[in-house]
Amino acid sequence: MKLAYVCATSTNPYENIAMEEYLTFHTKQDGCILFLWQNENTVVIGKNQNAFRECKVSKLTEAGGRLARRLSGGGAVFHDLGNLNFTFCVRKEQYDVDRQLQVIVEALKEFGLTVEKSGRNDLQIDGKKFSGNAYYASGEYAYHHGTIMIDVNETSLMDYLTVSAAKLVAKGVDSVRSRVVNLNSLNRKITVERVKEAMLAAFCKVYGETAEPYVFSDTAKEEIKKRAEFFASEEWLVGNQKQLSIVFEHRFPWGEVSVQMETQGDRICDVNVYTDALDDTLAERIEQRLRGCRYQKDALLENGNLENNEERDVIVWISALL
Repeated sequence: MKLAYVCATSTNPYENIAMEEYLTFHTKQDGCILFLWQNENTVVIGKNQNAFRECKVSKLTEAGGRLARRLSGGGAVFHDLGNLNFTFCVRKEQYDVDRQLQVIVEALKEFGLTVEKSGRNDLQIDGKKFSGNAYYASGEYAYHHGTIMIDVNETSLMDYLTVSAAKLVAKGVDSVRSRVVNLNSLNRKITVERVKEAMLAAFCKVYGETAEPYVFSDTAKEEIKKRAEFFASEEWLVGNQKQLSIVFEHRFPWGEVSVQMETQGDRICDVNVYTDALDDTLAERIEQRLRGCRYQKDALLENGNLENNEERDVIVWISALL
């Protein structure tokens, strides 16, 4: 297996998300690229989240921060220079979450820390989360990325993120701060640079190969620049988000869902679905299923197959409310 790595020099979220996308779609058949990157004062939301529901956008921008939307599903996170992001870019046949997570486990062993997996996408130490993970796949390409909290400003984290009461109740805690931990509070020798070094060493150890620095061509740099402009655009960040008159909200074991609908006669004429589910295609599938369907219980249940568990959960839940 051919390993490569990139340590980003930019702290601009749009440039980094564009670079992440480029690396993913240019990973070789037998390759794996480790991308290490940081964003300065940024709230990054999942592909299918409502920006204004998840983030105090005005407060963030007034403080000079940025809002960004990634390609993967999952929930909103706050990034500053006390946080290190990692991405494993691979082809689908080489995609192995356990192996990829083992890189983080091995890296933090160097600092005497024992990592545990928690829930659907978290890594924790002694019951406190320091890393959230998310996943993306398109065609034969995929990535697994996540955060590593090293010295994040927890006050900013709480100031800019809007955490739902349902999520806090489900987690059995009464504050955001009680759920997370910075690694340097566990070992004062831990810094972002030292974790980068440990991650690169662990990457080579776990995969049993030497990693070479990835070299970008001038064409690649130009492509990344254009995509960064798109990821910074209002079209991508906000899109056509609007408040519709019928709103259903629920928290499932796999994530939160908000379904907003408008009806005309007995049919659903418009629908927006927002979710922090890790499946980045779930919202679009539910919208396609509901749009144009009769606003009746039987019609919703009969409109196509319900083989996907999460999609079935949502449709059955909405049907029970009608």
